Amino acid sequence: MDTVDAVVIGAGVVGLAVARALALAGQEVMVLEAENAIGTGTSSRNSEVIHAGIYYPAGSLKAQMCVQGKALLYAYCAERGLGHQRCGKLIVATSTEQVAQLSQIQAKARANGVDDLVLLSQAQAQAMEPALQCEAALHSPSTGIVDSHALMLSYLGDMENAGGLLALNAYVYAVLQRQGTAKHPHVLVMQDGTELACRTLVNSAGLSAPNLTQRMDGLAPQHLYSAYYAKGNYFTLAGRSPFSRLIYPVPEAAGLGVHLTLDLGGQAKFGPDVQWVDSPHDLQVDPARGDAFYAEVRKYWPQLPDGALQAGYAGIRPKINAPHEAAADFVIQAPAQHGVVGLVNLLGIESPGLTSSLAIAERVCAELMDSTAPA
Repeated sequence: MDTVDAVVIGAGVVGLAVARALALAGQEVMVLEAENAIGTGTSSRNSEVIHAGIYYPAGSLKAQMCVQGKALLYAYCAERGLGHQRCGKLIVATSTEQVAQLSQIQAKARANGVDDLVLLSQAQAQAMEPALQCEAALHSPSTGIVDSHALMLSYLGDMENAGGLLALNAYVYAVLQRQGTAKHPHVLVMQDGTELACRTLVNSAGLSAPNLTQRMDGLAPQHLYSAYYAKGNYFTLAGRSPFSRLIYPVPEAAGLGVHLTLDLGGQAKFGPDVQWVDSPHDLQVDPARGDAFYAEVRKYWPQLPDGALQAGYAGIRPKINAPHEAAADFVIQAPAQHGVVGLVNLLGIESPGLTSSLAIAERVCAELMDSTAPA
């Protein structure tokens, strides 16, 4: 049976960041990806936003990893010359009732260590974005955008330069535990029946990560998770965007609202909405869903022309909470929680996972070093 120091299951942006960190720490690393290319799931079907860390509950992993990860990501992109832009974001109150919520959002951000938000009057906001209609706004200067595919290729290159390997079309069917075999206790059974043993294992399989926990030896029932799929549909804007910053409405109960984001070429898109689905492969965008976007967008951009929205693409958020439950925090399930030495499960790594990728990688490395250190 072949053996390797460390295996990372999943070649999305977080899995690649983790594999890179392990390889740079001197581990012999192999990344196993079920698809025929890296980052084909959530990592390539999102808004490509570098989040500031504004909305998440104080003390949550999402807040901690986002704020730490944002600083690491900007520095990494600048050092490597990767496409990114610190374009900023406006959170807009489109009614007088929402104005008070802006101060609450600012206070929540400050509790997370994000202290650069600036409250703007209607005139100040419109001076920055003349096409905008609002009563007031919050300016987040540290929000940005990034070329997610270039980022993943860079993580992969770093890992490979440090001796790591990537295996595509490598679906892990089950994970067995070898009792009394301390050096390589985790045995991965591949779909074709081949086996690979490793000392440390990171489950970063994204949408498949929760279900993979159910095919792992050694995990007690309370540490097993089920996957839920929240589809986000995007509609692209035909023609040039009148905005140079991201525009987010004040968040509503169901999500962050229909927001406007930009890519590095200046193309605008709107979304994502929230559509709970039964399959992670449900990626078709129903053009009829765009009808509801017009009224929402016109609350802050009244001049949006009829017929200007075109069905774009969809992504799936890897949820670990059911639709009727409160949004779950990131779960970095380490040996201290489940008792299996050398195993970390990354569960529910939705937004801000991309922003948090380097911070999550640091955390995983620390957890594994603690787990496998000699007594």
